[in-house]
Amino acid sequence: MDILSFTALELGKMIKEKKISVLDAVKAVIERAKAVEPEINSYVTLDEEGALKQAEEIQKLIDNKTLTGPLAGVPAAVKDNLCIEGQLTTCSSKILSGFKPVYTAEAVLNLKKAGAVIIGKTNMDEFAMGSTTETSYYGPTKNPHNTAHVPGGSSGGSCAAVAAQECYYSLGSDTGGSIRQPSAFCGVVGLKPTYGTVSRYGLIAYGSSLDQIGPVAKDVSDCAAILETIASHDTKDSTSVKRKDYDFTSALTDNVKGLKIGIPRDYLGEGLDEDIRKAIRKAAKVLEERGAVVEEFDLSLVQYAIPAYYVIASAEASSNLERFDGVKYGYRTPDYEGLHNMYKKTRSEGFGAEVKRRIMLGSFVLSSGYYDAYYLKALRTKALIKQAFDRAFEKYDVILGPAAPATAPELGKSLTDPMKMYLGDIYTVAVNLAGLPGMSVPAGRDSKGLPIGMQLIGNSFQEKTLIRTAYTYECATNKQYVVPANIGEGV
Repeated sequence: MDILSFTALELGKMIKEKKISVLDAVKAVIERAKAVEPEINSYVTLDEEGALKQAEEIQKLIDNKTLTGPLAGVPAAVKDNLCIEGQLTTCSSKILSGFKPVYTAEAVLNLKKAGAVIIGKTNMDEFAMGSTTETSYYGPTKNPHNTAHVPGGSSGGSCAAVAAQECYYSLGSDTGGSIRQPSAFCGVVGLKPTYGTVSRYGLIAYGSSLDQIGPVAKDVSDCAAILETIASHDTKDSTSVKRKDYDFTSALTDNVKGLKIGIPRDYLGEGLDEDIRKAIRKAAKVLEERGAVVEEFDLSLVQYAIPAYYVIASAEASSNLERFDGVKYGYRTPDYEGLHNMYKKTRSEGFGAEVKRRIMLGSFVLSSGYYDAYYLKALRTKALIKQAFDRAFEKYDVILGPAAPATAPELGKSLTDPMKMYLGDIYTVAVNLAGLPGMSVPAGRDSKGLPIGMQLIGNSFQEKTLIRTAYTYECATNKQYVVPANIGEGV
């Protein structure tokens, strides 16, 4: 069996049993990345030298039984907005050119403590602003299943890297669907935990009240094990939550008997691709046959999620991104006259069009004449959306629906119409507004052969219910990760 075809847990077991060395696994992944990167562009930084050094150190710790966890020695990648000490971290933006942090994100530290080999930083939409990974300063990432299409965003590099076998799993961040939507487009599993479950320390902020780090992997079991590794209470993050239970792998049981699953009628209405509608109904039928109780219901306020999200996210972005001014770190314009001119030219040259658009929108809704009319109204809407979910979860254990209204669009088609791109987040943004956990699981393909993702939404801190539901679906359909056929041929 090809070493690259293993899941993260399968590889970890083989390493522990001394059937595969950590060095062999790292070399295989790096060779694969070198072969397909010219086509896919998943990575901003591929740290070959550092990864080989990590492999030798981790192998020694596994051999002397210091590292005994299930992910020890397994090569992983992290999104380029997660800081790693001494390693280039740019948020795929020109304005952070050459920036090397002096500390490491808590989630990445937790991976390192578990023995993960971090092989590189993945491409993303600039400052996580986008749904296609086309706004990156380093060029677009392409979908491994069809390179004429986008991988989704903003964690498109993380999802494409897993799909193309350039790493065994990766970390992404999810502000409004940025893990779940690209996971759906790339045919992998992505999990956005409940807000506060994973420390945001070391995550370069886009929308602080919405951002959450989560895993991307080949299957549900890997996602559960990764979440178990990265989730922790962190005093360095004031929004971090101390949970009683971090044993997410215990939820890997093939049993949904009596589980109540609700499908919002709003999610299956106008604007949804017919292939996706059929796939979601088919997936619901599979879970029903396994003993779940499935019914449709009305989830109100869906139409208000997009405007509320973009007002809040843009407002927070305009505040968070004011620190990038050419003074402290990153890019500074070479030609300027005086301090204010330096600020203006640095930010004009350093930020891309989509980031500028959201900064301007955020500054507008926070301005004195419009604060009450837009920002406060959006916050009230956010509270109402959370109440709508609370009512739904009084009756249902899980909400099931699509991850996106269509499969991956062609490259170059989305950026010409920003509003259309924003509306592509219709099924994902409400989860972030309410701080809930959400998961995307592969649920077939459309008529063009592109992956379809099913989204599962749970109540706060009910990741185990999502994992159990997703795992049961995976078992029922004998889902096996499929390597995209059109890349790396002859490698």
